[in-house]
Amino acid sequence: MTKRFVYDFGGKKSQGNAKMKKLLGGKGANLAEMTNLRIHVPPGFTITTEVCLYYYKHKRTLPKKLKADVKKSLRRVEMLLSRKFGNPRDPLLVSVRSGARRSMPGMMETVLNIGLTTKTIPGLIKQSGDERFVYDAYRRLIMMYSDVVMEKAAGIEPKDEKSAIRRQLEKIMDQMKREKGYSSDLDLSASDLKELCTRFKVRIKQVLKHDFPDDHHKQLWGGIGAVFASWNGKRAVSYRRIENIPDDWGTAVNVQAMVFGNMGIESATGVGFTRNPGNGENDFYGEYLINAQGEDVVAGIRTPAPINEYSKSDHNKDLMTLETAMPRIYKELNGHQKRLEKHYKDMQDIEFTIENGVLYMLQTRVGKRNGPAAVKMAMDMLKEELISKEEAVMRVTPQQLDELLHPMVDPKAEMAQKPIAKGLPAGPGGAAGQIVFTSSDAVAWTKQGKQVLLVREETNPEDVEGMRAAKAILTARGGMTSHAALVARGWGKCCIVGCGALCINYEKKEAEVAGKKYKEGDWITLNGTKGNVYEGKLPMMDSTEENVLLHKFLKVCDSLRRLDVRANADTPDDARRARSFGAQGIGLMRTEHMFYGKGTEEPLFRLRKMIVSNTPEERAQAVTELYPYVKKDIKGVLEAMDGLPVVMRLLDPPLHEFVPRERSALEQLAKELRISPEDLIKRADALHESNPMMGHRGVRLGITYPEITTMQVRAIFEAAAELIKEGKAPYPEIMVPVVAEAKELESQKEIVDRIYAEVLKKYKLKKIKHMYGTMIEIPRACIVADQIAQTVEFFSYGTNDLTQMGFGFSRDDVGGFLPDYINKGILPEDPFQSIDQSGIGELIKIGIERGRKTSPQLEIGICGEHGGEPRSVHFCHRVGMNYVSCSPFRVPIARLAAAQAVILYKSKKRTNRQARKKRSKKK
Repeated sequence: MTKRFVYDFGGKKSQGNAKMKKLLGGKGANLAEMTNLRIHVPPGFTITTEVCLYYYKHKRTLPKKLKADVKKSLRRVEMLLSRKFGNPRDPLLVSVRSGARRSMPGMMETVLNIGLTTKTIPGLIKQSGDERFVYDAYRRLIMMYSDVVMEKAAGIEPKDEKSAIRRQLEKIMDQMKREKGYSSDLDLSASDLKELCTRFKVRIKQVLKHDFPDDHHKQLWGGIGAVFASWNGKRAVSYRRIENIPDDWGTAVNVQAMVFGNMGIESATGVGFTRNPGNGENDFYGEYLINAQGEDVVAGIRTPAPINEYSKSDHNKDLMTLETAMPRIYKELNGHQKRLEKHYKDMQDIEFTIENGVLYMLQTRVGKRNGPAAVKMAMDMLKEELISKEEAVMRVTPQQLDELLHPMVDPKAEMAQKPIAKGLPAGPGGAAGQIVFTSSDAVAWTKQGKQVLLVREETNPEDVEGMRAAKAILTARGGMTSHAALVARGWGKCCIVGCGALCINYEKKEAEVAGKKYKEGDWITLNGTKGNVYEGKLPMMDSTEENVLLHKFLKVCDSLRRLDVRANADTPDDARRARSFGAQGIGLMRTEHMFYGKGTEEPLFRLRKMIVSNTPEERAQAVTELYPYVKKDIKGVLEAMDGLPVVMRLLDPPLHEFVPRERSALEQLAKELRISPEDLIKRADALHESNPMMGHRGVRLGITYPEITTMQVRAIFEAAAELIKEGKAPYPEIMVPVVAEAKELESQKEIVDRIYAEVLKKYKLKKIKHMYGTMIEIPRACIVADQIAQTVEFFSYGTNDLTQMGFGFSRDDVGGFLPDYINKGILPEDPFQSIDQSGIGELIKIGIERGRKTSPQLEIGICGEHGGEPRSVHFCHRVGMNYVSCSPFRVPIARLAAAQAVILYKSKKRTNRQARKKRSKKK
């Protein structure tokens, strides 16, 4: 641990800066940086993340030295503001907020107005001249503190949402408003609020069995402890799992002098973005509330007003902009946002408070954005020369790029249907699903395989798991800076907020729109790009082909990456689609897939005939009949990928998979073979294996029945020869699967060489460009790769099966135990999703090193679905592969990941170089 636990900021001097996020968290580091930039920040101090780690290592206790450090820093704040914490005449109030190194919006706790007690209330009334403001601040403190410190941090679990202390206090306030005939919190008078605080304290004592603390120091240390405790709160842990944020980072705690946006009409609070986070446009966007505190804007309790004309929407177009209401303040704020974006070279999410006509900046951080906005901002900033090509590529995450590959509502279907409601477009794309009204139902229904839309009055951080599970989110309240909008935007989830026409009855589990009721389980469709809500399930369509900006961005990625990106495709249509996504070839064409799907009845029948043939003569006849179908499909794929390589895997799956089950199909096949159905069933039964995945398949078929290899190889070479005669440039790569021994490949190579010579002679050609290689999917093949490389020109790692055999896990059966392995920390993640680099990755590296020792020019790729997973792509770059191959729709993500791998690898090498220099200097 460092010697210092506390770092000061504010008052034109700070002890930290923006580079200290690991120690000070994002919020603390940026408050220090704004201080260094001479931006008006309320003074305060940051307790480091190391104290959080100490707190958990020492049974939730704090270092003894901390109290003295906090006292010293608090004294500095008192001197800067000429107020004293706990002083009856000139009281200083503070906020206590969390701040991890990566933004976790709403997932940890905040307590405002700490220091308000029966002793300090009169002094603040005298200081402010506004009794209503003081009691409004006090009721907020009571609500927050009882919820955050007295219930959550104390580990008290309410039996349901209604039983939570915060909900009970809100119910008391709503009841008072009804009694008085008020429509808004602002209607409550000073005496109303005073009475409300008394009722709150009574309820807190009844429910939580403790008095609300009336001591300013108890409030402060209770708040600090609660923020540290919230790092391991349920919603923070859930969010970290979703965002892959390590548990051992910890959170900092920021203690900051309070400034008040709820001191009257000259005061306000707001949130802004230096560019539009919804679409990436280069315009200052934000919302604010007069006479409010920050929680009011994010919670969506009141409809925020736009800060300028650009920020107006259908929901707030009649509200006065900040630019009009407070032109001097807006001009100052606009200057700050421009300066901050230029300084950080990225879109900033800023929070501000105006207290009696004075502007204070409370926070700046890199703003969360959806996929379309991320790509637009990256390309715009590159064009503006604000960032480099490398920075532009690193600005877009694979998850954000994935959003652009997701469906949108079919425009034709949308034109034919009128929206039932409209809200703010907080998250782009389209989604259709069944309505659910609670987070727990969203999780449960999704586990059942249902597509759900989470419909809420407004979301809060407790809803995070349900928000993640849902296809999309719809809220009745809230603006573009509300909790639902921020979280959905960070995840790239379709989301509409502030849908005022929506009236929800949670008890009946129904929503009413324009007099019509929609019950739980009813289907609705959202267009998150436009903010439209439709009844029923509208069709979706692909949105990528017309996205010009996406293609420009991917070209920037292509200019940086070293790895080629190919696609797994089995038909001409798949191949064309892959090419449209930028694939540089086919990394895996599974020849058996030509027997599945539309129009495959006839070739499938011929294949079945070949499989159940009992004599060489029968099999030769069946192979001859099958040949034209195989050649036709191979030729179609080679033609679609004209000039690009196509890796063709020879027939691989267990033969029994193709034997028909239906009686009519069995009878037809028996008739063709001139045998009885009973004899056919006997032949089919003879094909049955106890463990077919490790049985008679792949190269073993070719060795047992060489005529099968002969037919496939001839189809490949003759299809290529015909295309050459037509002026095309086919490039087949013949891949033999399920190989464990070099002699297996030598056996098949003899057939390949013989057929190649025959086809050249038949078509009067000198050469057909091709390669001969193997799929490495058996651990033994990695060990004897040096021997295998003597026969082949390329390796393609089949990481799905290599993982299966390396772990001894059956891919089809892991669902019964793998989730427990991950939840209990036995495995960090699903090895079928991301390459297990410490185990399976080592096998891959052994195979590459030994293979290239024999054949330095050996082409090496990967063709499992890992080829489209970003961290696996980074691994492939590091170990020196030539290409990755994945499904066509993952090709753009692999292109981005391959470019980012180059940048990250260079950065790591630079860091290691610097570390070595430091070590040598010390010596």
